[in-house]
Amino acid sequence: MAEEVCSLKAQLEQKENEIAALKSRLAQLEKSHGSVLELHDKVTPLTPLTPKPALSNEDIMRYSRQLLMPELGVQGQLKLSKTSVLIVGCGGLGCPLAQYLAAAGIGRLGLLDYDEVELSNLHRQVLHGEENQGQAKALSAASSVRRLNSTVECVPYHLQLSPENALQLIQQYDIVADCSDNVPTRYLVNDACVLSGKPLVSASALRMEGQLTVYNYRGGPCYRCLYPMPPPPETVTNCSDGGVLGVVPGIMGCLQALEVLKIASGQGSSCGQQLLLFDAQDARFRPIKLRPKQAGCAVCGENPSVTELVDYEAFCGSAATDKCRRLNLLSTDQRITVQDYKTILDNAGPHLLLDVRPLVEVDICHLPFSLNIPLSSLEARKSEHLQLLQERISGLKQQMAGDSRPTVYVICKQGNDSQKAVQLLEKMSGSEVEGIVVKDICGGLMAWAKRIDTAFPQY
Repeated sequence: MAEEVCSLKAQLEQKENEIAALKSRLAQLEKSHGSVLELHDKVTPLTPLTPKPALSNEDIMRYSRQLLMPELGVQGQLKLSKTSVLIVGCGGLGCPLAQYLAAAGIGRLGLLDYDEVELSNLHRQVLHGEENQGQAKALSAASSVRRLNSTVECVPYHLQLSPENALQLIQQYDIVADCSDNVPTRYLVNDACVLSGKPLVSASALRMEGQLTVYNYRGGPCYRCLYPMPPPPETVTNCSDGGVLGVVPGIMGCLQALEVLKIASGQGSSCGQQLLLFDAQDARFRPIKLRPKQAGCAVCGENPSVTELVDYEAFCGSAATDKCRRLNLLSTDQRITVQDYKTILDNAGPHLLLDVRPLVEVDICHLPFSLNIPLSSLEARKSEHLQLLQERISGLKQQMAGDSRPTVYVICKQGNDSQKAVQLLEKMSGSEVEGIVVKDICGGLMAWAKRIDTAFPQY
């Protein structure tokens, strides 16, 4: 008993020493870097930036290389120090953008993101590290920025931009940078910027391509001038669906930073009526002149119909998220869960599992008993793939008694393309493909990995 008491006392003393050391470290950080960053989960009013009357010796040393440039100089640097920029999205675009704005000495950075850091982010979202997994992206980005330049005021917002908070937030900043990856947010940010009179620096990146333009700037067009109506949701591809080489959003985020700095320092932007396209495969930039501001535009035109923010998810028919979208194209009797399919496997019932992902995804991971025919091949009615499918179906029929129709279960990554494939196969049934029963597996291989086989790779 006495030994146990002594052991507990020793453990308690050790913990107290650890707490004391942590408190000391915290005090040192607060002394050297000011107060700890506060993570905002709602929009709070900000005090106006106090203009610097002159650059300090430390400022001159820190920014000396850009101060030597006649395009910027002392007056341009002072303008940067009194400019506030809101970055919507702290991902592949927002990270390099925030990094270079902070390094250049922008006065205040608002960093907005509703998401948390995941391992799959790290190949392109360079402000986050392995140790930040599970942390709010806004806070992770703000902490990295502050380590780079503690004189820049960082305001991290862990929230989703919405029609309820967008105007209140955007009105507090001088320039807005759209680094989002979904259509509803792009319309929301655009409309809020037009209604607030703020320039919008917008970029996007997918696979090996990027785009950049500046909206609502010096009489130029807004996003709605060019895209009055959103595209059909099923035609939109984001990085979660289509992939991206990490350096491509890095390049586009740097170009966003360049345009923000030019606007903030008074140089102006050359992208106010120009779309800059980047082809990473050929290392080529191509500018496209955009049509001017449209008199009939719904938000910035002469007689606007959009005078307040609306429900953008309803307007676009899709969710305001950069996660893989969830389509719902089939009825419940056309779909089964991964648990149901596991039962079918366990019972060894004759059937065909059709994987409709592209070959590049099948190479990452696949179920060994599946047949791969990409959705694109089904859509193109490629004869060699239809013949292969018919041969497999005929083989199933030989295993079945009577006139029973064989069942084809269709799977993909998330359960979106598989639904499209089910619709195609049902139309083909009886013509290109002999009569079959077709069902979709809900949630696809990622649901399989989460609920059936946790050792199965997720991507």
